[in-house]
Amino acid sequence: MKFGVTIPYFIGVPTDVPAVAKRAEELGFESAWISEHPVIPTVTTTPHPGADDGSFSESLYHMLDPFVTLSMAAAATKTLKLGTGICLVTERNPLVLAKEVATLDFLSGGRVILGIGAGIFEEEVQIMGGDFPHRWTQARECIEAMKELWTKDDAEYHGKYYDFPQVKMFPKPVQKPHPPVLVGGGGNREVTSKNRHLRRAATWGDGWIPYWINPDQIKDARATLDQLASEAGRDPKSVQITIFGCPPERDLIKQFEDAGAVRVCCGPQRQGARTESPDQVIPYMETLAEEIMY
Repeated sequence: MKFGVTIPYFIGVPTDVPAVAKRAEELGFESAWISEHPVIPTVTTTPHPGADDGSFSESLYHMLDPFVTLSMAAAATKTLKLGTGICLVTERNPLVLAKEVATLDFLSGGRVILGIGAGIFEEEVQIMGGDFPHRWTQARECIEAMKELWTKDDAEYHGKYYDFPQVKMFPKPVQKPHPPVLVGGGGNREVTSKNRHLRRAATWGDGWIPYWINPDQIKDARATLDQLASEAGRDPKSVQITIFGCPPERDLIKQFEDAGAVRVCCGPQRQGARTESPDQVIPYMETLAEEIMY
């Protein structure tokens, strides 16, 4: 099992990202992860699926930019992988995003893991230029366009949402053919019976990164991913499962591993409460490593 840790952020107080990343690497964490919300509309009708009452956490307004943050983590480490959990690709221009991802992968020596999503807050997606009702179609086009940019010296793409003639974009990512793309979505709070997220991961992703899920669901999902990947002419082992937001419980993590997951991402927190200040992050992360790693 590979162990990832999320990089926390605090309202109005900066986290010492280089120090946190360096200590995470020393403790044996495989990867560090950060989420993304560029903006949160002041007025929104979309409930937050992670809260029982659907309310927003004020911390969502204070999220750090993932690529600026991960670049600081990269500069302080040598082997730690750099993950987005997740990057909202429907809220970004694929030509600019492809450049950012490739640059970070190039400068870090090939350490980027691109977890992607299409957005859960309708108003946010719309403000940022996304087509919320068809956001996953748009997300697929974004990934297809970026793959062209990452793998070809003269790249072009012609789709419904993105259309550009031949262009040159360098540097190319160190990882070949490109950094792994993990498709977000699915879990306890979202209907998965139609396997939409799994089909996306199996056909145009390199893995699946669900939230709010249990080991039995992972076991079923692993079997479905194997079937879908085989139908798509892919090696099922190339489509991996990462559990994001996993509770820091060793027995549960082992169940996820037995069910087919290869990575879990936990936060530096104890007893369900996020650390209260930046100076608590590293001690909590040290305790987290002791509690979950095996």
